[in-house]
Amino acid sequence: MANDNQKQNQIQIEVPTDEMQGRYANLAVISHGPNDFFIDMVMLAPNMPKARVQSRIIMTPENAKQLLIALNENIQKYESTFGEITPRQPRRNADNIMDFPLPKGQA
Repeated sequence: MANDNQKQNQIQIEVPTDEMQGRYANLAVISHGPNDFFIDMVMLAPNMPKARVQSRIIMTPENAKQLLIALNENIQKYESTFGEITPRQPRRNADNIMDFPLPKGQA
């Protein structure tokens, strides 16, 4: 019976060719209203006064919480395979913009 339910619940996800490469982001801007969370993934280049939103995700509060849980589970799986991730402290400003520090350049 479990196999029948698994087959019925499987979803085929198609990634369009133009999305296969993905988008790089090193900054997240998260805001919310009573019904929605907005997550803007931004690429911030050093010494550039402007940053560009690479992707905007809009989701319900319930889906945002599910994303948080899924990310936590996947980070735990990653760390059990590759070792602990030691994050640098992200910088936040008053607008809740989270700036992910870039790795130091190596010569």
